[in-house]
Amino acid sequence: MSLLEHIEGPDDLRRLRADQLPALSEEIRRFLVEEVSRTGGHLGPNLGVVELTIALHRVFDSPRDTIVFDTGHQSYVHKLLTGRHDFSGLRTQGGLSGYPSRAESEHDVVENSHASASLSWAHGIAAGRVVRGERHRHTVAVIGDGALTGGMAWEALNNIAAEPDLPLVIVVNDNERSYAPTRGGLADHLATLRTTRGYERFLDWGRHTLARTPVVGGPMYETLHGVKKGLKDIVAPQGLFEDLGLKYIGPVDGHDEHAVEAALRKARAFGGPVLVHVLTQKGRGYHPAITDEADQFHAVGVINPETGLPLEIAGRSWTDEFSDEMVRIGRDRDDVVAITAAMMIPVGLRDFADHYPERTFDVGIAEQHALTMAAGLAFAGLHPVVAVYATFLNRAFDQLLMDCALHRAGVTVVLDRSGITGPDGASHHGMWDMTISGVVPGLHLAAPRDGQQVARAVRAAVDVTDAPTVVRFPKGTVGDPVETVRTTGTVDVLAEPDEGEVDVLLVGIGSMATTAVTAAEKLAAEGVRVRVADPVWALPVSSDLVELARGAGRVCVVEDNVVVGGVGSHVELALREGGLAAPVDQFGIPPEFLDHGSRGQVLDRVGLTPDAVASRLRDRLA
Repeated sequence: MSLLEHIEGPDDLRRLRADQLPALSEEIRRFLVEEVSRTGGHLGPNLGVVELTIALHRVFDSPRDTIVFDTGHQSYVHKLLTGRHDFSGLRTQGGLSGYPSRAESEHDVVENSHASASLSWAHGIAAGRVVRGERHRHTVAVIGDGALTGGMAWEALNNIAAEPDLPLVIVVNDNERSYAPTRGGLADHLATLRTTRGYERFLDWGRHTLARTPVVGGPMYETLHGVKKGLKDIVAPQGLFEDLGLKYIGPVDGHDEHAVEAALRKARAFGGPVLVHVLTQKGRGYHPAITDEADQFHAVGVINPETGLPLEIAGRSWTDEFSDEMVRIGRDRDDVVAITAAMMIPVGLRDFADHYPERTFDVGIAEQHALTMAAGLAFAGLHPVVAVYATFLNRAFDQLLMDCALHRAGVTVVLDRSGITGPDGASHHGMWDMTISGVVPGLHLAAPRDGQQVARAVRAAVDVTDAPTVVRFPKGTVGDPVETVRTTGTVDVLAEPDEGEVDVLLVGIGSMATTAVTAAEKLAAEGVRVRVADPVWALPVSSDLVELARGAGRVCVVEDNVVVGGVGSHVELALREGGLAAPVDQFGIPPEFLDHGSRGQVLDRVGLTPDAVASRLRDRLA
């Protein structure tokens, strides 16, 4: 029986001898490669935190002590050490979540998986326990150097440092990367820290010497004090943390379990906020991950565990369509610049950055800064394109509203992975963006139905100079183009009866256009006369769509956005203001947090498949 099979919880881990831990680490890495290669998931980040996670659970007593993982995609080792060994259904419906999950274990606390939030969570937990007289319980936040680029993390640090007796340990998992290499001043700062390991020994010598100096003052004291201060200024950038009031320990080799454990025990005993700086290697122990310079297997699909090569060859993605068009736009227009928030590769901006590096900005995990910086770039005469995941627009709503829209800034926001994303679950579904965008005065939103429309929408968006524009598209492989029967004004008609009155105007938003076309075919086979329309630009609702609705007995809007405040509600309002009495059916995502599963499974669960749409419409028409 392997060591890992014996571990059903942290108590079992603590019973192991120190000399058994290297073998356990090797077992865990083997397990991760074998299991994640079958299901897909976040492989590289977890290979990098094996020894760190072992040390955390040997030093701290979870769940009595609370461990908060920033984003949580690096929690697979934590799941194993807390007794969850069945990874066969990882990130699939009914299987283990790819992030911490309170439903799975009492050891899991934070499951939102949005970066830079762990320190605020940990501050609240630790402060709350102090208020309740539970000072003996420790709170640990594990945050990556990439997540430290987020402003929220620094807001938390500012407040944590003001509470010198808070029993809180901050572990900075420094692998020089977020998704890809970390960029910016903080990255440079941590890089300097990695090269100054001898400073603590100098400080220990200085403290000892100064303590033996009989008189506080005089040439010797001043010399020693000056040398110490000067050296600190030159080679001790941990002063950034210490000057805030945080005790700093490190840097520590994150793959030396004994060293990490010793550092954590020291931090636990301190009694106040401590930052432990741990150096790790993303993808540790797996050659294909180490040699992949792009993202070191941050997230993988199903792969061959021996080679790391994908077993499923995907077709052309929605992101590919955007990526290629951005390069073409960059060639045609030297005023177009690109911004991303630490997601250069996944949002499709790498090729643009390769062609136009001086016109590309990676701001780190800082969506708020990205949107306001974009407003500034627009004021300076450029047209910025900000590309982020749809779920992360939530974080920058105020900046979209007050910095971009209020100032009528020509800023384009491109939202990748909109609607239902699937395996990453509740925190990653991009199902709120059209509701958020819909309340922003002057904003124009396009939801392309296919790859060709992505290119057209992005090019049209960057032509708008006096208002923010949003272009959103889903995750995955883009299908064949959806042909247009005719165009009326700004609206594409995708299907309609040969003659006679129209029973239903079925409006398909974005990728739901194909769902609408198929649902219409099913209804047409039963004698229901259906016209399918794609407004192309979903917001604001165009007068052309209102006119198209005049001849219909009923209007139905299908969208992969939360139904509350979605495009359907805007269509209903526009029809009412246009004097139309036709009932409007709004088919969208219910206001619920949806569990992980495949995109198809989740769409089926919420009734956004062609069969479900046709069935619901059939019931309304009965």
